[in-house]
Amino acid sequence: MAASTPTYEELRRSLAARKYAPVYLLHGEEGYYTDVLVKEMERIVPEEDKDFNQHILYAPETTMDKVMDLCRTCPMMSERVVVILKEAQAIRADQLNRLHAYVKNPTPSTTLVICCRGAVAKGKELLAAMRTGNNVNFESKKVNENTAGTLIGQYIKSKGLNCDVKAVQMLRDFIGTDLSRLYNEIDKLATILPRGAAVTPEAVEIHVGVSKEYNSFELVDAIAAHDSLKVYRIADYFAANPKSNPLVMTCATLFGFFSDLLICQFSPDKSDSALMQELNLKNVYPLRRFRTAMANYNARKTIEIIGALRDFDRKSKGGGSRQNEHVLFRELLFHILTAPGDVAV
Repeated sequence: MAASTPTYEELRRSLAARKYAPVYLLHGEEGYYTDVLVKEMERIVPEEDKDFNQHILYAPETTMDKVMDLCRTCPMMSERVVVILKEAQAIRADQLNRLHAYVKNPTPSTTLVICCRGAVAKGKELLAAMRTGNNVNFESKKVNENTAGTLIGQYIKSKGLNCDVKAVQMLRDFIGTDLSRLYNEIDKLATILPRGAAVTPEAVEIHVGVSKEYNSFELVDAIAAHDSLKVYRIADYFAANPKSNPLVMTCATLFGFFSDLLICQFSPDKSDSALMQELNLKNVYPLRRFRTAMANYNARKTIEIIGALRDFDRKSKGGGSRQNEHVLFRELLFHILTAPGDVAV
């Protein structure tokens, strides 16, 4: 049977059902999933049997020969031996490759877990061996701006809470795509708010420390409405609180908004249902800002603004400019609000 590449939820379900693979490779840029899965795998062996049947090793401090020797031992008064190799991303590919011979022919009563937290596993031979037998290769890809909001909403609901669209956006803009931090903040909210309560902008402001008036969500609304006074007021707040409002995140939010706005502007069917399908929206609420923006920006202006956003991103990272990023950001906002739309469509 070929190796499997399950999703995170599928893998958790199989572990809960005590269906174990001989070898797991947990790797990828998003370390949160690796952390959770390793904790669950550390519970495979009962507490009273761990002394002899569970072995946790750290790749920089051990040898692959020792790992394989432990994997080939028989369980003592237990059904299974579990060997967990952590920090495997910290060793050379040729060292990690040494495990490929064992991975091709694992011991049936042993589960080997290889963890490369925050990095894709190195070693072509190991990766090739993982594609054999019943082994599980789980790569947790980096969460991006487009998927972070969905994951936040799902996690809030899993905690028995309801989520407000603006509150989700505030969490994403303030914390970014670091799932460990995001989920920790949501866990905190779940201990404070009663079950079934809504995670509102006010709750995020009080318990997480994000301003409900000065954030990227409000900035997009102000830009959509062409409210220059509010736009510059928010920009001033961002400049005064740079750590709480990283402009790289704000720029990504604006880029996503104007990219979606362009889709709306070129859509032949501009009904709510058609635009919701085009933008993959779950409810009609976010369409309000696009409707507002379409009254203030035509497609030519939108294309010009997307170009200005790309230019800001390049300059803010030192490409062709040494100006302070907040000075550049105010120039960007001026460009957005005054874009003539002198581009061909």
